[in-house]
Amino acid sequence: MGPGRRIDISNRLMRLSNNLTLKEATRSATALRKGISNEPSIDHLENLKRIAENVFQPARDHFGVPIQVTSGYRSEELNRAIGGSSRSQHCKGEALDLDVNNEVSNSQLFNYIKEHLDFDQLIWEFGDDQDPDWVHVSYTKEENRRQVLKAKRVNGKVSYEIY
Repeated sequence: MGPGRRIDISNRLMRLSNNLTLKEATRSATALRKGISNEPSIDHLENLKRIAENVFQPARDHFGVPIQVTSGYRSEELNRAIGGSSRSQHCKGEALDLDVNNEVSNSQLFNYIKEHLDFDQLIWEFGDDQDPDWVHVSYTKEENRRQVLKAKRVNGKVSYEIY
């Protein structure tokens, strides 16, 4: 019963929290286009529920507006296909990339998570000094590091600095 345990995710509308479904947390246009399976194991599902309940839902409740998951769980094959890091917490179901397209800005979401919620990693993803393009956040059942970073492109490569 390790990480390879698979679940029946035919009910993609399964709720991970009040406002986040399994479908939203596993959706991938690349997986659909390339025919890549993006089904989480039971362990991954438990991790997705944990981040949904401890980060996503509290932020959603605080702002009272929809928060889009632009990237959630990624199977290892999907992660390779998009050029993701081999150490990505997305592959464990421990990370979500979030985007708010309403009266709330991504910087407000970033700062709320930073100041009020527990997290493992929080990354201001690109954008400018006023607003990131999206917010990456991870949460683990182990002790969370509360590491805050800013992602930048330097000479075509992604670079991270302490925020």
